[in-house]
Amino acid sequence: MTDISKSHLFTLKTSAKIADFQSKEIERKLSLYQVFVKLYEHHSGLLEDILQMEDLSLSGVAGLNSSYVQGVVNDGEIYLVTNLGDNQTQTLVQPQQIWIIGRDRHCGICIGDKYLSRRHAAIQYIDQEDEPGFYLVDFKSTNGSFVNGERVYQRIRLKEGDRIRIGNLTFNFFYNRNHRILPTVAMELLMQLSSRNGCNLEDTLSYFAPEIPDQAIPFTKNFSLDHQNGHDGFTKEQKSDILDRFFNQVTTSLL
Repeated sequence: MTDISKSHLFTLKTSAKIADFQSKEIERKLSLYQVFVKLYEHHSGLLEDILQMEDLSLSGVAGLNSSYVQGVVNDGEIYLVTNLGDNQTQTLVQPQQIWIIGRDRHCGICIGDKYLSRRHAAIQYIDQEDEPGFYLVDFKSTNGSFVNGERVYQRIRLKEGDRIRIGNLTFNFFYNRNHRILPTVAMELLMQLSSRNGCNLEDTLSYFAPEIPDQAIPFTKNFSLDHQNGHDGFTKEQKSDILDRFFNQVTTSLL
């Protein structure tokens, strides 16, 4: 067999192997595609969340923006706190306790997303005896609303940490119905904070000095207390009043 024949035979074998490899690769991709289609049919919300997270990771950490809606119930006041819309945190009070989400500029939460319907969905607070809380309602939107990957067909009560997707937007929901009053700050900490804030004790005392009789020593910025003799020209009641006013001023400046 000549060298030309050997070379031609080698080329034919190589071409056959390449064709066989390409055929198997196509079959593998078709199998993967069929698996993907079945997964998408049953878990479309989850897969789209994964794809969205992949897009965010490619765009870099600097582009990440954690969107959220927080439902608040506080002493009879019911409202939402959210950074949806203009990416600025804001408090939304609605008299009927219904917050419409959509592309329409008249919506309470207006979002410029082409995958959103004009009036896509709503978050509504319902004060039911058995299950009071915030509910998500879909207005039969074109692309649907999803909670934790499941499409919403009827109103659903939202829970702390729920993941909501409407259109091309995904955000977290938080439910705040608990509040507590913290104890007062210790006096020594108030003193430390006042010194760090540039609050001068002597200036404060002179500003809040009570009226004193003519025979008493004038209370000015240059006044120094006589610690050795224990005499400063003030009665115990006046001293108490001065300290009360000082600490009231410090507390007010910290709020």
